[in-house]
Amino acid sequence: MIYVCSLSRLHETVERTGARHVITLINGGTAVTRPSNVDPTHHLFLGINDIVEEAEGLVAPGDTHLHDLLDFVHAWPREAPLVIHCYAGISRSTAAAYTTLCALLPEVDEMELALRLRQASPTATPNARIVALADRALKREGRMVKAIAAIGRGADAFEGEPFALQID
Repeated sequence: MIYVCSLSRLHETVERTGARHVITLINGGTAVTRPSNVDPTHHLFLGINDIVEEAEGLVAPGDTHLHDLLDFVHAWPREAPLVIHCYAGISRSTAAAYTTLCALLPEVDEMELALRLRQASPTATPNARIVALADRALKREGRMVKAIAAIGRGADAFEGEPFALQID
């Protein structure tokens, strides 16, 4: 099971779900205290800004970040849930969760997985750059990008509610 949340809900989500692996996608200078029950080797920190184009002074998601994400996801033993979070739980984390589904379920249609994301979170607005990088890395031939475009922008919110995505 994958859980997605904001930074402010990280500790409660990890505690409630029994997660032992965490992926953080947040601005590099943001202080993030790793939950005490998560081993440091089970915490992936990706210091990226929530942007879709290069901008001076900011860190755009890149191929190295995406490959680190995919390596971490493929190494996750799935014995306990995985928590993915960003600052608001709306953009970077939902893009990483969608990427995780597509990586772990290569036989499942991209649109089906995008619809699962939308059903689980009405506020999900996956970062388009992360989705495009993942689409290319996973050789999905533009289908991930098209599926996320088809579900559209999520409802406006300052912070998303934590949600779960089943991996089957």
